[in-house]
Amino acid sequence: MPDTDLRSADGRAARGVPPLPLAAAEVTDLIGGLAAADDEHAAALVDRLAHRVAPGVGDAARVKAAYLAAVARAEEQPVGLSPTRAVELLGTMGGGYNVPVLVDLLTHPDRAADAAAALADTVLVFDAFHDVVALARAAHPAAEAVLRSWAAADWLTHRRPVPDSIHLTVFRVDGETNTDDLSPAPEVLRLAGRIAGATDRIRDALAGRTGR
Repeated sequence: MPDTDLRSADGRAARGVPPLPLAAAEVTDLIGGLAAADDEHAAALVDRLAHRVAPGVGDAARVKAAYLAAVARAEEQPVGLSPTRAVELLGTMGGGYNVPVLVDLLTHPDRAADAAAALADTVLVFDAFHDVVALARAAHPAAEAVLRSWAAADWLTHRRPVPDSIHLTVFRVDGETNTDDLSPAPEVLRLAGRIAGATDRIRDALAGRTGR
C-alpha cells in the first residue's frame, strides 16, 4: 500500500479515530501488492482487505468481492490468503456484491460447505433467496443447509451476546440537532409535491380532452 495510506491511518489513530475506508483504486493497489508480497507483508495486506473496505455496494466492495471470488475458485493464489479464508471474508461483507458469489459457490466441489457457512450468517440477500431455494430444490446439499440455517435463525443466535454495559462517545454540537437534519425526508416531500402537482395537471388535461 502507498506510504500516504499508512501515514493517514497512523495520524487518525493518534487522534483516536479509525482509519478511513479504502477507495476502489486503493483496493486495486492492495490486490496488486498481494500478488508480489512475502509472508510478512501479505498478512498486513490481508488484514487491510478484511477490515478497511466498507461493506455494501460501493465500488471498493465490488473490487474486493470480485478478487475474493477469484481466490475462492483458485483462479488467484496469493500468499497468505487461502480459498477458505476468501470465502470467510466474503461472508463478512454484509450483503451486496458478495451474495451472488456465495450463491454460485454453493455448487462448487470444494467450497460449497464454506459458502453455506458464510451465507448462514448473511440475511441481506434480497432476491438471491430465490436462487438458494432453486438450488435446494435441485438437491444441492449446501443450499439445503443454508435454508435450514436461516429457518433456525442461526444468523441471530451465532452473534455475540449483548454486553451488560456499552461505553460510547457522543458527538455534541451547539444548538438543536435531530434526525430531521440528517434525513432526506424534506427532499422526498418536495419531490412528492411536484409529482402530485404534475399528476393533477395531467388529470385536468385528460379530463378536458375527454370532456369529463
